[in-house]
Amino acid sequence: MHDIDEDLRLAILRQLSERPEQSQRELARALGLSLGKTNYCLHALIEKGWIKARNFRNSSNKLAYA
Repeated sequence: MHDIDEDLRLAILRQLSERPEQSQRELARALGLSLGKTNYCLHALIEKGWIKARNFRNSSNKLAYA
């Protein structure tokens, strides 16, 4: 099971609350993390139920998100 530092978890949640539409790449840049580390942390937060992720950009049914 993934486990991340509490300070990092809080930083990610704050950043996502300010800009929920940002990509993983933008989030990584804002936090000063590698893209891989960001992906790892996001998966950990998803597994624990702290965040829900949607894949809007690649969806063929964008109206379903409205």
